[in-house]
Amino acid sequence: MILGKFMPPHSGHQHLIDFARARVDRLTIIVASISGEPVPGHLRFEWMRELYPDLEVVHLTDENPQEPHEHPRFWEMWTASIRRFIPEGPDYVFTSESYGDELARRLGARHVLVDQSRSRAPISATMIRADPYECWQYIPACVRPYYVKRVAIVGAESTGKTTLAEQLARHYRTVWVPEYGRVYLDEKNAPCELGDISRIARGHMENEDRLAREADRVLILDTELIITTLWSDHFFGECPDWVRREAARRRYDLYLLTANDVPWVEDPQRVGPESRDSFYGRVRRELESGDRRFEVISGTREQRLERAVRAIDSLFINQTGGER
Repeated sequence: MILGKFMPPHSGHQHLIDFARARVDRLTIIVASISGEPVPGHLRFEWMRELYPDLEVVHLTDENPQEPHEHPRFWEMWTASIRRFIPEGPDYVFTSESYGDELARRLGARHVLVDQSRSRAPISATMIRADPYECWQYIPACVRPYYVKRVAIVGAESTGKTTLAEQLARHYRTVWVPEYGRVYLDEKNAPCELGDISRIARGHMENEDRLAREADRVLILDTELIITTLWSDHFFGECPDWVRREAARRRYDLYLLTANDVPWVEDPQRVGPESRDSFYGRVRRELESGDRRFEVISGTREQRLERAVRAIDSLFINQTGGER
């Protein structure tokens, strides 16, 4: 048995689990959580099940005391909770902590202490919560989307959004999410219809969720769902309700609003330069009314990149972990 909070899971936990699973016939991982913790318990349970689909992973949600001095029946309460999942008790308790001695004794098991000095994996969940970006290499891919900073580039047509996304991805050595609507309509090779809006929104969301696992601390998005809703309203006078709800729900750490101070480039998918100023105003009003953090990006290509980098870097100043 392995008992832990996994708040969040990291490579040290993985080393402990790999060590244990190689030495027993059956391994149960108990993810313990209580209300009010900085990383929600249901997420930690989902992450551990994804990381170890072939092991028994269970979720203990009893509001037990967290330290022996908090309650005179501390050990009795914890052993009772554990025996609900392992009625006959485990044969072995694997930990990297000294408390494992007493827990194993109470359960009638043998304690196996693994890498208490953290020499194999010099990391702890406390360190990650304090500064996840300095500890990025120790965070599993399925956990990274919880911490990754998401920066959405928005604006009118032909205002340098894609160019800036590519530049920023190179600068931060990370990945970026292309505008799915352009890819979709290029492949369709026909005018956009109202029914396409839902397909475009789903494709964009799927790409974002997938690439968030590959991002290195920051994920750059070329356009997001607010823009999809605005274009849907513009062309069709309506937008699917679920797309509008999802656009309101998906909030980003920073929006970069590209100004209309670059030359217009003709493209078959674009409406025309006469709409740029009005669309820019609509986007800005949406950001302001939704109390979303944004920076206006203008100037030459070099100036735009410099201003965008400065805005993104500010996201990481005095960064502390915790629930977003």
